Amino acid sequence: MKKILLIEDIEDNANLVRKILAANNYEFLWARSAWEGLSTAQAHKPDLILLDLGLPDMDGQTISFFLREDPDLAHVPLVAMTAWPEDTALKMVEAYQLDAYIGKPFAIKNFLETIERLLAGNE
Repeated sequence: MKKILLIEDIEDNANLVRKILAANNYEFLWARSAWEGLSTAQAHKPDLILLDLGLPDMDGQTISFFLREDPDLAHVPLVAMTAWPEDTALKMVEAYQLDAYIGKPFAIKNFLETIERLLAGNE
């Protein structure tokens, strides 16, 4: 079973993602802050990380840098989940060395297709 870590401070968003992932046979890990996310990623080695860029304790650029600099996590697909406008989100994907972004709110089909595509490319 593939492990997906969500780094997200809003519990309602985490609960929605948890339900979708559980219904599609993914193991769900949740961290409520950037620091907790880094610790969880290092301890559990997820197959994919979903990252809210608007965390209260660290900006998206900083946490993505820390994740990319860790040799055990550098290969893990990193996906921004953001409500920012698409043009801004695309710039962040490039600037922060992310693999993709999923806009909030998201369509479940598109959410799952993005995850499946990235996981398939990382095998």
